[in-house]
Amino acid sequence: MIRSKRVILAMLLVCAVVGCKTPAMVTSHASAEQRTWGDVVQPLNAAWVSIDERYSQSVLPTTYSTAAMPIVAWRGERASAQLLVWSAEGLDDVRCEVKSFRSKGATLPASIAQTRFVGYTIANSHYRSSDAVFAADMLDTVDCMDVAPRTVCPVWLTISVPQDAEAGIYTSEIVVSCDGKDRVVLPLTLEVQPYTLATPDKWAYHLDLWQHPTAVARAEGHELWSAEHFEALRRDMTLLANAGQKVITTTLNRDPWNHQCYDGYEPMIKWTLREDGTWSYDYAIFDRWVELMLSLGIDKMINCYSMVPWNCQLDYYDEASGEVVTVRATPGKPIFETMWRPFLLDFKRHLSERGWLEITNIAMDERSPEEMDAAVKLLEECAPEMGFAIADMHKSYKRYLNMRDVCVAQEQPADGDDILARREKGFNTTFYICCNPEFPNTFTCSQPYEAELLGWYGIACDYDGMLRWAYNSWPADPQHDSRFGNWTSGDTYLVYPYARSSIRFERLVDGIEVAEKIRTLRRMGIDTSEVEAVLAKIRATNVNDPRKPWRQIIREAREALNEVSR
Repeated sequence: MIRSKRVILAMLLVCAVVGCKTPAMVTSHASAEQRTWGDVVQPLNAAWVSIDERYSQSVLPTTYSTAAMPIVAWRGERASAQLLVWSAEGLDDVRCEVKSFRSKGATLPASIAQTRFVGYTIANSHYRSSDAVFAADMLDTVDCMDVAPRTVCPVWLTISVPQDAEAGIYTSEIVVSCDGKDRVVLPLTLEVQPYTLATPDKWAYHLDLWQHPTAVARAEGHELWSAEHFEALRRDMTLLANAGQKVITTTLNRDPWNHQCYDGYEPMIKWTLREDGTWSYDYAIFDRWVELMLSLGIDKMINCYSMVPWNCQLDYYDEASGEVVTVRATPGKPIFETMWRPFLLDFKRHLSERGWLEITNIAMDERSPEEMDAAVKLLEECAPEMGFAIADMHKSYKRYLNMRDVCVAQEQPADGDDILARREKGFNTTFYICCNPEFPNTFTCSQPYEAELLGWYGIACDYDGMLRWAYNSWPADPQHDSRFGNWTSGDTYLVYPYARSSIRFERLVDGIEVAEKIRTLRRMGIDTSEVEAVLAKIRATNVNDPRKPWRQIIREAREALNEVSR
């Protein structure tokens, strides 16, 4: 993150790419920051830095290393590292090449590693601030890049350890070059531990990041629901599946959130009132979307928004008038049952025919208990086989017995006894973050370690997973400006168009893998007392207080988990 001291002067840093179109990246310079660049002698400089920090694009790093970077991972785990490249005079055609990994008795191919140049986007300087900064976030998929004079360029390294890798300590190196001439070699070690992490589709962690298919069509230039749109969705949602996503986000009618995002949610089901007064429902788009997500391994739940949308409005096509009609179906009013009863009965029939009834929930987002009562009553009458899912800030889950999927606001934690009782019934209980809390979170102005901390917090408090309100509700131009409306920058999305990940998303996955590893060790009967001691410390510390030594606590937790896994 770059905090300019006076006026931020923006210029474009053009990426040199072969065979691919990539948006220009934003850079900034402040006169007070440029003075330190006079100390840089070598044209090409590169070094390892922490994955827990964001780094300024115009300020030289103060803490870095050129010694071997130690990376520890299980078989099947995805591990991260970060390096910086910088130059006072500018660089052309910067490339990063990872060599093969070698131990005393085995070799892993270089292809298990991926390097991605990190793009900068405009962000808030801090929580709900109006000050603008440049934040390192997007992981680009280009092969090479030009680096402007007096500029720092982060590079993200991802190592996907094969599940059949032989345990041991491997050595490798990453070669950073420019113009095919100058080069810097950074060594690394990879300790592959003797435990295996299951594939993401088999993870127990209940991840629910809300998807926004409409945003993909607009941001990537496709006709809505076209074949090209669905192919783009497959590419973008594969990232999500590889993070262990469990839930498919669907819409029952018009935008359930009253267009709070840049793109409204287009309906997936067309409602038609026939001239004879009966109803028909076209599920073609709904079915195609669900089928796509199921094919990616996202198959635990289908959450349907919503019987109580934020403005309670529903649209339908009236055959008699040939027009689209909008009605307000407020829970408790006669119109609510008039609209929803025939739909629920037909929806139940359709889901049963498709074999999806038992995994489908009617989902609601922060609705009042009074609104919930009417919806729950009608659903139990019409389709008791379906469950309810709720993002809950009223502890409404205590009022109902069929809340299959309960997600409580992080700052309003669920009672531990309730979590256990629900788990006994096969129900999951998760926590959610959104525009709150300020810390920890996954804004573009958040520090990367906060995303991993969410994983440690969840397992420490015995949650089954977490929810975040938007995977890809992109603003107009997210790769250049992550701000939108009154929300803190980056609140509306975690990845970028064209299936590009982010530092935030990768660190969130790191935290999910932590939870999976701990669950695996417990299930195997391994002594995890060292890890449990750190989890107790996390529970005893106010996780929303950024003044606490969270970097140190996370380091202790990682070290304990690594030691237990040896």
